[in-house]
Amino acid sequence: MSKIQIIGGGLAGCEAAWQAAERGCAVELYEMKPTRFSPAHESELLGELVCSNSLRSNAQNSAVGLLKEEMRRFDSLIMRAAEATAVPAGSALAVDRQEFAAFISQAVEEHPGITVIREEVTSLPELPETNCPVILATGPLTSEAMTAALVELTGEQHLAFYDAIAPIVAADSLDMDIIYQKSRWMMKDRGIT
Repeated sequence: MSKIQIIGGGLAGCEAAWQAAERGCAVELYEMKPTRFSPAHESELLGELVCSNSLRSNAQNSAVGLLKEEMRRFDSLIMRAAEATAVPAGSALAVDRQEFAAFISQAVEEHPGITVIREEVTSLPELPETNCPVILATGPLTSEAMTAALVELTGEQHLAFYDAIAPIVAADSLDMDIIYQKSRWMMKDRGIT
């Protein structure tokens, strides 16, 4: 049986652990919570959503909706959790955060092929030392120690995580004489997606 180590128990880490274990790999999933929390984390659960509870469009005629359908076809744990904990959100797929993370935690922790290790990993494992593949899935909430290890490995002084979140703009800062107002919902009503 192949062995794999995954560092990070968020969405990517849990999905990777699930997919590898379902294919017969022995998975060690490292998660720093509850020993250590980032400023954004509140729960000890795996797969905790720290931003929006919306996973965006569920419509298959959109890129994100099509990706969700592909994930369903690969028996995605994240999609199973999302569908089991969905809340009304129009054409979007939104979830109850607590139930979503509880679903993921239970599935991962009860999987016979996954061992969850609740400790912070502060450096990148050396491959000869581990003798197995390692997936680093710590995302934008990577701890300071792991960030330092990545900086040392890459030689870069600064690491960046790019998110597609829209900025918040104060209405009184806009010059309405040179801009116009439009709603994405009005566009949807006209058949534009």
